[in-house]
Amino acid sequence: MARALAEWGRLDVVVANAGFGAPGTFAALTIEDYRRQFETNVFGLMRTVKAALPEVLKSRGRIALVGSVAGYVATAGTSAYAMSKFAVRALAQALRYEVRRDGVSVTHIAPGFVESEFRLKDARGELRPDAQENVPAWLIVSNRVAARAIVRAVMRRRREAVITAHGKLLVLLARHFPRLLDFVLLRAPAWRERDLAERT
Repeated sequence: MARALAEWGRLDVVVANAGFGAPGTFAALTIEDYRRQFETNVFGLMRTVKAALPEVLKSRGRIALVGSVAGYVATAGTSAYAMSKFAVRALAQALRYEVRRDGVSVTHIAPGFVESEFRLKDARGELRPDAQENVPAWLIVSNRVAARAIVRAVMRRRREAVITAHGKLLVLLARHFPRLLDFVLLRAPAWRERDLAERT
């Protein structure tokens, strides 16, 4: 924060983004796995916002919290990650109400499958050298497209932005058709369970 202020003299936008996924069933993960997940995904974001908030209030600026579609939809084997992202969404909502009168906007960003090493890491957040992408290429959005969508949402002071088309569909189902979503997710393919077993 000190470097940013030294460089530009003020802070207009802060993007709080920290996260990894700790895949595994509830039975397989330890309490420490959950603590590690929250330390990065929730407290990591909180530390950024805490440090930036005084300056953002001065500039009546913008805050973006990067969550996930998993902050709306929890699937088998993602409880630790989904719990942390539900928490990020709750923080964004509460913070939005707290700073609105000060002219500060809070945008919750919910990416789906975006091009990254995210899905190639284990429950400790470490890159697996033999890992292979398990999501079909046609579902993955490029970094450039995702970045443009995020910048556009933040600059327009939108309350939230679900970045990918499949993410928007899942959020829509979660909000308006939860039984249909359950029907789909309860019939998730077996490869997902095998992949989770390999990653934990």
